[in-house]
Amino acid sequence: MKLRIAILGTRGVPNYYGGFEHISEYVSAGLVSRGHAVTVYNSHNHPYQSNNWNGVQIKHCYDPEYLVGTAGQFIYDMNCLRDARKSNFDVVLIMGYTSSSVWGKLYPKNSIIITNMDGLEWKRSKYSKPVQHFLKYAEKLAVKYSQYYISDSKVIRSYLADKYQIESEYIPYGAEVYTELEREQYDHAEALKEDYFLLMARMEPENNIETILDGFNKSNSDKKFKVLGDTGNRFGKYITNKFNNDERIEFKGAIFDTPKVRSLQNNSYLYFHGHSVGGTNPSLLEAMASEALIAAHNNPFNKSVLNTDAFYFSNATEVKELVENVQWKDKEKNMVLNNLQKIQSQFNWESVIDQYEEFIIKSYRHTHHSHYETVAAH
Repeated sequence: MKLRIAILGTRGVPNYYGGFEHISEYVSAGLVSRGHAVTVYNSHNHPYQSNNWNGVQIKHCYDPEYLVGTAGQFIYDMNCLRDARKSNFDVVLIMGYTSSSVWGKLYPKNSIIITNMDGLEWKRSKYSKPVQHFLKYAEKLAVKYSQYYISDSKVIRSYLADKYQIESEYIPYGAEVYTELEREQYDHAEALKEDYFLLMARMEPENNIETILDGFNKSNSDKKFKVLGDTGNRFGKYITNKFNNDERIEFKGAIFDTPKVRSLQNNSYLYFHGHSVGGTNPSLLEAMASEALIAAHNNPFNKSVLNTDAFYFSNATEVKELVENVQWKDKEKNMVLNNLQKIQSQFNWESVIDQYEEFIIKSYRHTHHSHYETVAAH
């Protein structure tokens, strides 16, 4: 069955931005290679300006975010939806709901609407109370105006079942396994496992960066601690200022060169993953795929992915203990191998794309099947 599928809700492909753009890139190209006609909506500001990318049709829609800030996202999503109404898509896949679900009444009537439900966005501490209220409302609208749902985390799936009594399909993110070629390119002597601790995150309070660095700061470690992430925002400035007296801590800024990031993860002594809200985090899967030994913030999201193959911390004292005591022995090597195995079996892109395709076709058939039954009954 070959379907006409549109992907909305991201800034577009190829990925220059983050999570949903990242997965949309893989899923759109993967669905095209499986024979479907796929259109992705891109912001008119997107660095990629052509109308076709790896067989994916690209539609550029006006996006005033550069002029008016966040409010522009709502206008951009509205523009994409208005265009999608004129096109005859079998299925519209909406990635996230933050700025699209308020336009639920504009969702294309003749297309099947599947929404990838974002990771409990209203829990994020960076948002003010009114914004958190709005996001809860947006979540409710997304449930109301969509016919089918995808969760990228088992935690989100059970949350949606409890709160809204809806079934959603659990389809995780994917990651690429660390290759021999990457190993050869970057496995230099100066990047030995003894060298440094690492964390990679957006500079936001809920990523527990302060907790992690507090713990390291109080430790007697003689290793370096490399921090990857853009420190230009207010919280970033606060953090760099707070720890500028600790010369072991190095703020590297944002690094978008994937091979470089992966080699840093691969060669780190211990990789700290502090994310505490949201679904399955892509950077966590990348670290697992890069064969990093992982210390993760103790929460259900991280535990549902890592199980027993990570060290866990809840506060700075526990971070300090890990920094001072973790040793690379057989148990640790096994944790790394187990996580790599999870990437190969559960979180690889080919199987993620297969699951998207199956779910999209199943949703399409289910809707049309029940539609014909209703018609036949009359």
